[in-house]
Amino acid sequence: MSSIKFPFDEKESSIFGKIRIPIAKVQFLTKKSKKEKMITMIIDSGADYTLLPKFLSEILEINLKKDSYPMITQGVGGKATVFIVKKPIKVKIGDNERSIILGFANNDFIPPLLGRYTFLETFKVTFENFTTTFS
Repeated sequence: MSSIKFPFDEKESSIFGKIRIPIAKVQFLTKKSKKEKMITMIIDSGADYTLLPKFLSEILEINLKKDSYPMITQGVGGKATVFIVKKPIKVKIGDNERSIILGFANNDFIPPLLGRYTFLETFKVTFENFTTTFS
């Protein structure tokens, strides 16, 4: 397994000024055309599973009515409907490929979140000096 590193992203916060956010660039394999689509994601060790905004389901060629089932979840923002894809989706980070459980939010307001189940838990993930290393 090869290691891959990503520098944190910088964002402006109205409360804290500049903040740094751990991100990763993840290649998703589209369902029908089998093309790779790069998505920049926030690394969220508090997220149980990987979650994307609803509009990305179209880009990844996933029909939410046919290819997923709805589930009510509860988190910091309260209760929400999430669509869990029925079959694992292939993703790559660097040269490392995984088949992951993936959910889509019922809106486009959340950022892409890279979660623990079937992904982060399969790597040693290190946050150090505003760099994330997957090994």
